[in-house]
Amino acid sequence: MKVDILTIGVHPDDVELGCSGTILKHIALGKTVGILDLTLGEMGTRGDAELRTQEAMKAAKIMGASFRKQLTFEDCFFENNKSHLIEIIKVIREHKPQIVLCNAISDRHPDHGRAAKLVADACFYSGLVKIDTRQPEWRPKAVYHYIQDHYIHPHFVVDVTAFADKKREAIMAYSSQFYNPDSKEPETPISSTEFLESLYSKMSIWGRSINVRYAEGFTTVRYPGVENLFDLI
Repeated sequence: MKVDILTIGVHPDDVELGCSGTILKHIALGKTVGILDLTLGEMGTRGDAELRTQEAMKAAKIMGASFRKQLTFEDCFFENNKSHLIEIIKVIREHKPQIVLCNAISDRHPDHGRAAKLVADACFYSGLVKIDTRQPEWRPKAVYHYIQDHYIHPHFVVDVTAFADKKREAIMAYSSQFYNPDSKEPETPISSTEFLESLYSKMSIWGRSINVRYAEGFTTVRYPGVENLFDLI
């Protein structure tokens, strides 16, 4: 299945937190979006890999993703090496996305920045003919990094105001991870009510810059091009 956009997160729930509003918006515009998790999030304090997978599939259904695939890289201990690159390249070549969205270039969790580099490298190498995966080569036209816990000044933002509530629904599909007053699990940096408040506060700041209520921010290594200045309004 070919998709227009492939969204990649090192942990299940990364794409929901970082760019699910953008996913929802582009699906509403008629674009196809697939999701790839690099790990099962098995090192997370709350829940386990099986429960996290169930939550991830529920969230994918809420967003209307064309598919959600999960690799089994070792959470916290994966490396940017040939074997990991090849597994991502296989997915890119299979689904031929024009755009890849992936983790923040640096963040509180060390996995995020490491995954950002791994995925960006895989997108480049996927276009090299002599890397043999028994698939035609394919290089996405653009790689954009969503912003996560740390505040990073975005290179561009996407208006997601109309999808802010649905984004929250997708996030809360991870009922073991986020605020639940009845939970007996240990407290974590993302399980408090303040965490989601801070997430939407950042979205509000980015939205204000373009005169909308909520936006999601992205960075890019290669600057984007536009046909004319009116595309930037």
